[in-house]
Amino acid sequence: MPKIKTHKSTAKRVKMTRTGKLLREHSYKSHFLHKKSSSRKRAYGKLHQVDSSRKTHVKRALGGK
Repeated sequence: MPKIKTHKSTAKRVKMTRTGKLLREHSYKSHFLHKKSSSRKRAYGKLHQVDSSRKTHVKRALGGK
């Protein structure tokens, strides 16, 4: 049975914590920032968890089962 390769673009975008949570960056933070509120822009800067419906797909892409 061949080894499962890591999907490199996913590995660059998603980090796994020691407890097994998958963290990702938020989108919508690069342009048109003048119309967005400060609180919205701060929220975009923080890491967010990968949605539970996508978790198994992302773990598979990272080489896990």
